[in-house]
Amino acid sequence: MKIRTIFILIVIIAVGSMTLHLYNTYQEYSNRPMPTDLHPVVEDAMEQLVNKSEEKGIPILITDDFRSVEEQNAIYARGRSEGGTVVTNAKGGESYHNYGLAIDFAIQPNPGEAIWDLEYDGNNNGESDWMEVVSIAKSLGFSWGGDFTQFKDYPHLQMDFGLSIRELQMGKRPEDVIDKLPYYTTVRLPLDR
Repeated sequence: MKIRTIFILIVIIAVGSMTLHLYNTYQEYSNRPMPTDLHPVVEDAMEQLVNKSEEKGIPILITDDFRSVEEQNAIYARGRSEGGTVVTNAKGGESYHNYGLAIDFAIQPNPGEAIWDLEYDGNNNGESDWMEVVSIAKSLGFSWGGDFTQFKDYPHLQMDFGLSIRELQMGKRPEDVIDKLPYYTTVRLPLDR
């Protein structure tokens, strides 16, 4: 009986400590406004992606980058309360786009044209142009939506800086963690030209 009581007390203290930590973290970051533009590191990497893809003979078009919460809610409504096909499972505030940390792309075989064909090989090198762009993006620090386990989002590229959507919703931003992430500071920042 004594061991059980001690165990229960330890669990209560641990849960209370975790709750206090979450509350303090929320209080520290909660007054921060939502971002209003693409994060500068993501913007720099996006420009490099466009240039490096072009160098391989693969012109790409950035079809989306920063999205407001309102824009995200409108996209979320597609295929639900509005006609069309469901294109996202993320409501406003639940997407890395809302924090300026994500972009979407398409292959641009001709000016004014965009394709989302994962098999297309416009530079005729025997490799999928799409996967060549994904490889370049990953080398620049992006994660690819095609690697997502539940909802494959092939045009989607994001840099999360180790932050979850929940942490971003609480007000944390890349600047809060970037100096604590040696991989980003030594390998990916500053990004080479």
